[in-house]
Amino acid sequence: MEDLRRTPLHDLHASLGAKMVPFAGWDMPVQYPMGVLNEHLHTRAAAGLFDVSHMGQVILRGENAARALETLVPADIEGLSPGRQRYGLFTNEQGGILDDLMIASKTGAGGDHLFLVVNAACADQDIEHLRKLEALGISVEPVTDRALLALQGPGAETALAALVPGGAGMRFMDVADLDWEGTTLWVSRSGYTGEDGFEISVPAARAEDLARALLAQDGVAPIGLGARDSLRLEAGLPLYGHDMSADVTPAQAGLGWSIQKVRRTGGAREGGFPGADRILPELGAATRTRRGLRPTGRAPIREGVALFDAAEGGNEIGTVTSGGFGPSLGGPMAMAIIPAEIPDGATVHAELRGRRIPVTVVPTPFVKPTYKR
Repeated sequence: MEDLRRTPLHDLHASLGAKMVPFAGWDMPVQYPMGVLNEHLHTRAAAGLFDVSHMGQVILRGENAARALETLVPADIEGLSPGRQRYGLFTNEQGGILDDLMIASKTGAGGDHLFLVVNAACADQDIEHLRKLEALGISVEPVTDRALLALQGPGAETALAALVPGGAGMRFMDVADLDWEGTTLWVSRSGYTGEDGFEISVPAARAEDLARALLAQDGVAPIGLGARDSLRLEAGLPLYGHDMSADVTPAQAGLGWSIQKVRRTGGAREGGFPGADRILPELGAATRTRRGLRPTGRAPIREGVALFDAAEGGNEIGTVTSGGFGPSLGGPMAMAIIPAEIPDGATVHAELRGRRIPVTVVPTPFVKPTYKR
């Protein structure tokens, strides 16, 4: 049996009746007694608390750390103001995506630095990738003594402000160090559900105390990975290893927006990152792009289902990259990378158990985000 790692909240999950499953080498809660559908709806209506301590946390220090990171990430890191965060991508020489990550510019104890959060399944390889920056005088410091919580939903601000009043004044993608009972929390106003909320890095020794304090607030419930996935899919947010991979370019993944003008063709710091020769010309001109799909009926279409351009015969045009039932939608939803010339509103066909089901191509997100701008 796989030797699974445990987060600092493992005992809390057990006490709350969580169903635990292996995920990216970790023993993680997939759901609680409330059930995935109700957890999803609760997060949309009130506030959900997620354990995301399996994610990798990394600090970069050194003169020109932002400029150095731009050699690996096609985003404007130098232009990121202290106290702000930006979404970015690691790319390979072929223009594919190695992982997506969050990049925060921070000023705090220890001086100016960048704080990164990377995906759990890619954390080890991402850290090795980042070690290329050591040749540029950058210190790469994996954070191994902190947990990471995500508090998401319309009630998140009220719940956090009851414990940490400074959180209420933050806007979407702000980052700050905030004090809670003498403990420094690294807080960002962000998340991956499409809802307003926060991600909170807390010393591992205080993680359960903070989680219990948040769960004691009105409207806050523990939420597992099952609802996290349906929430991000309703929000039209791609998941690494599904909707993006080393074989999928930023434009194909619908993530060209993460490459700011200054890094694009004609920009002041054009290119200079792996795969730029393919990635930059493809922006705005990709022949295949990630799109939303709404199947008819209530049966979801899952990842790997083939898509065709006709009800019978015809050509296979792609496969579903993420799919499931949207509790807030009351019906199924999916995403796929398909030919860019197919317009929104067009019908394609998913082959499900030997028969083809009509599927409408639609814009994403499926549910409008409620970020606090």
